[in-house]
Amino acid sequence: MMTAISGFFTPWMIYALITILHYFLPARWVTGYVKHSDTGVLLNYRLNGRLVLLVTVLLWFLSGFFDWVPFEWLYTVRWYSLAGAFVFGLVFSLWIVIPYRSTGKKWLSDIFLGRLENPQFKNGKIDAKMWLYLVGAVMLELNVLGFVAQHYQEYGSVSANLLLCAAMLTYFVWDYLSFEKVHLYTYDLFAERVGIKLGWGCLAFYPYFYPVAIWATTDLPDPNLPVWQIIIFALLFLSGWTMARGANMQKYFFKTQPQRPFLGIKPKTISDGSRSLLINGFWGLSRHINYLGEIIMGVAIALSVGYPGLLWVWLYPLYYVALLFPRQIDDDKRCAAKYGELWQQYTKKVKYRIIPYIY
Repeated sequence: MMTAISGFFTPWMIYALITILHYFLPARWVTGYVKHSDTGVLLNYRLNGRLVLLVTVLLWFLSGFFDWVPFEWLYTVRWYSLAGAFVFGLVFSLWIVIPYRSTGKKWLSDIFLGRLENPQFKNGKIDAKMWLYLVGAVMLELNVLGFVAQHYQEYGSVSANLLLCAAMLTYFVWDYLSFEKVHLYTYDLFAERVGIKLGWGCLAFYPYFYPVAIWATTDLPDPNLPVWQIIIFALLFLSGWTMARGANMQKYFFKTQPQRPFLGIKPKTISDGSRSLLINGFWGLSRHINYLGEIIMGVAIALSVGYPGLLWVWLYPLYYVALLFPRQIDDDKRCAAKYGELWQQYTKKVKYRIIPYIY
């Protein structure tokens, strides 16, 4: 019974710790792309994701090293912890929606999609969206470490395939927190509100569903993948990362320094005189080439564990397909309304939506 209770509140305590670290550790202030909905002034963000991650992982290691909390604790209480995160995510989502003015849509729509566009607290020191992504990313990494620790406890070593999967997910987290500034220019920040979709999604779904491949295979023996397969899976992951990160970086530089070449690619645009759209480099391949990169990374993670016949490992890339294809449709509608005739010209130049030469 005590294990169940402790496990249920484990994510609550971890989220509190991450929040405290985020608030008190040194950080840099960055001006973003999104404007305050009332004043029209660009929002400022306090970012320190990498430092918070490093300190949290260090505390995880020290707690296991000194036998305060077993290294594999998050695996031991995984279902109780998931339940606790589930409830915490719902409580947070209701807290940040219900007290505020309706958007004019149905109540359930407001609860799910949110009412506040870019809520910030403590004089801007905590931005709700960036805090949610930080908490989700760090908790994801802790779950990966806890599951790998369980595999080591059971088999006396960590299989190469599981180590590869853990490395991919760790790199995914590290990469995101290293480029927090770049993500201030992404769809979530300027197009979404904070409700259950984003709140519960980051606090419960993100840190517990993304490592589903490790979750499903921690207790399974080493599939003894040949080295060449491990190399191919690693290269597949890196190719997806190159698409996603390269596209986001090219867009970031174009938004902040429009004339600056990226990787030697000089920006090529179409314009209506006041607004411009990028039509070369990564963004000349498809309108959402970064989405393709995310899906490819998910496929690589599913393959890396060495059990391709296990349905559970494919849930992660399938989730990306279910998420990003509808998002592409919504984003195209948003852009068509925003840019008008310029968008029509753009779609003639960049014909493919996500997958070059296919879709």
